[in-house]
Amino acid sequence: MRSVRGKKVLITGGAMGLGRLFAERAIAEEAATVVLWDVQEDVLNETLADLQGGPVEVVGYVVDLADREGIAVTAAAVLEEHGPVEILVNNAGIVRGNSYFWESDPERDTRATIDVNTLAPMYVAHAFLPSMLGAPGETRMLNLASAAGFTPNPRMSVYAASKWAVIGWSDSVRLELKQAGADHVRVTTVCPYYVNTGMFDGAKSAPLLPILDPAEVVEEAWKGMLSGSPFVVLPKTVMLSEMLKGVLPTGVRDFIADHVIGVYRTMEDFTGRDDRQTAGPPQGRTS
Repeated sequence: MRSVRGKKVLITGGAMGLGRLFAERAIAEEAATVVLWDVQEDVLNETLADLQGGPVEVVGYVVDLADREGIAVTAAAVLEEHGPVEILVNNAGIVRGNSYFWESDPERDTRATIDVNTLAPMYVAHAFLPSMLGAPGETRMLNLASAAGFTPNPRMSVYAASKWAVIGWSDSVRLELKQAGADHVRVTTVCPYYVNTGMFDGAKSAPLLPILDPAEVVEEAWKGMLSGSPFVVLPKTVMLSEMLKGVLPTGVRDFIADHVIGVYRTMEDFTGRDDRQTAGPPQGRTS
């Protein structure tokens, strides 16, 4: 696929951050319709005001991705009003950090993170994949996971768990589609290190792991999605963790990750940004 021209694109967490950049990219490529989902109605309306008025139809829906029924109802409305979605970008997510697991709140922190980061992409995909399977041309699903899905990291254990799950689910669905002969539907899993959108404010870079520029992440993710690449991992040094798992004892790997790569200390000063979807300790949300 060379572009999303003429395609219907849906982006969760589309009002700001990476989500808005994905929307702008779809508009630049002359998508037929760009559908934005976001929990923040005021920010969504501001984004729609900025993006509407051109030749590309841009519409928005207020959706709480922690609400399974709300996802189903809104997805049904999108399909009825706009027809099949051909490009699905599961972008929305939240992060809680700068506390140890036993200091966190099971409902406010654990459930909220799993609901939005892990279950929501599955529910959204379940709602739209049937129409993507039935579409006559090429379709794509882009799932935003994280480098944390490869690497254990203190002070973000539930976030890491939520992204490990997304990686396993996303790549398994890719294989299921291939096994089912649905070659026109491709799944790309994106695993970036911390992105400079505000979501990870206070998190530190590491010697081999720089804080990433949002535009660069969107560029690489978009190219990977169009080409149907199974994975986009940023930066490539993230894969050192996977390599170390296979060849080194756990204690040695931990020493390298902590004292050489430096990743185990990166969340100590994390503050995040205001998350209007849920309340709690230091946190962030991505759109």
